[in-house]
Amino acid sequence: MTGDAVGTVAHSAPGQHTREQRAWYFYDWANSAYVTTTATVLMAPYLTSVATAAACPDLAEGASCTQTLDVVGVPIDPGSLFAYTATVSTVISAIVLIVVGGIADRSPHPTRMLAGFAWLGAIAASLMFFVLGTNWQLGVVLLIVANLALGSSLVIYDSLLVRIAVPDDRDRVSSRGWGFGYLGGGILLALNFLLDIFHAKLGLDRATSTRVSLLSAGMWWGGFTLIPVLGLRHVAGTLATPVERTKGVVAGSFAQLADTFRELRLFPQTMLFLLAYLFFNDGIQTVIGNSSLYGIEELQFSQQTVLGVFLFVQFVAFGGSVLFGRIAGRIGAWRTVLWSLGVWTLIVVVAFFVPAKSLVLFVALALFIGLVLGGSQALSRSLYSQLIPRGREAEFFSLYQAMERGTSWFGTLTFGLVHQFTHSYRWAIVALVVFFVVGGLILSRVRMREGILAAGNEVPAIV
Repeated sequence: MTGDAVGTVAHSAPGQHTREQRAWYFYDWANSAYVTTTATVLMAPYLTSVATAAACPDLAEGASCTQTLDVVGVPIDPGSLFAYTATVSTVISAIVLIVVGGIADRSPHPTRMLAGFAWLGAIAASLMFFVLGTNWQLGVVLLIVANLALGSSLVIYDSLLVRIAVPDDRDRVSSRGWGFGYLGGGILLALNFLLDIFHAKLGLDRATSTRVSLLSAGMWWGGFTLIPVLGLRHVAGTLATPVERTKGVVAGSFAQLADTFRELRLFPQTMLFLLAYLFFNDGIQTVIGNSSLYGIEELQFSQQTVLGVFLFVQFVAFGGSVLFGRIAGRIGAWRTVLWSLGVWTLIVVVAFFVPAKSLVLFVALALFIGLVLGGSQALSRSLYSQLIPRGREAEFFSLYQAMERGTSWFGTLTFGLVHQFTHSYRWAIVALVVFFVVGGLILSRVRMREGILAAGNEVPAIV
């Protein structure tokens, strides 16, 4: 397929299920295994246990480690190692991803770049199998590499949405991608959950079963990436302004990066949407990242119960993504996201009042989280795709990803500070209302039609 053929794909009839769209869905399916099994559930407690063993080798069971790790001359509490590692990878990502986007827009083969970053991340994720004993340093390096590779691949992946779907079809395509991600991540997490339950009967200790699960996430990510790489291999040819030959792709991309920041102010509705997204997405990420902590520490459920509920959320989120895509087709993605933020606000308020050990209410809360989780994020992606100038997709999506990562600590900082002063996770969770309210108010002021036309894009039938 030539560059002209790519244009044909991007302007196919709305609702058409193209091969490119089906292949595109599977990258969500592939990388969500790492996001769910490794980054969200297993790596934090496992890396902490390895770091604790290094700092306190003779620690008695049930006792607290009072020693620290020496990290380039800085004493680090082993219990904080994962959080600091995530922070470092976040800061690096915020800088690197913008450059990656500029290069991707000027690459004649963006799918090859997607493959390179995806397989680099998958290799790093698979090598986490070898993190054992007291070798926390290897875990830190691999986690940073995997997270950076994931973010870089997602910049290119998100930008391809514009090339495989017309404006009227993007809400559906984006929602299905998120749905596939929750389904794929949920399936592997369920298998690893069973491995954790029956590890003793299989002749494995808990650490070995965890390492096998980490390996499975990396292999799943790398293996299923073959589907989008092969299916999207013809979606090629740069849409961006050609780079001067004297500058080259990399130098030209750095020069274009400066132009991006200067030009962003020419798109006030795009800037306003980004500001709204930074608030409400931070709230979403903080709720998800601390929901297991809330369930265990505040509602007093066992870890297995909370993991079971987390699995439930994964599969509900699959249906929620599809449902929200259909709702957006009727009332528009902008209104649908606004309504979802109202539901998120209600969720954190209700969470404040859920009594301890009330499993029915906890599951009901999880049901609503699952319904709005995928839809609100998927439709935000498709909304943003309408507000960026054509030919600059990866560059502007890198800004979207980088700004998300660069500010995604506001919510967790708020959560932590409120808990520190109140000694209550209930007040910490309800404090997140401000992120959904402020994000919703800003989003309500975004004039989508004006922003779409200013970016030079076609206005969908229903915005």
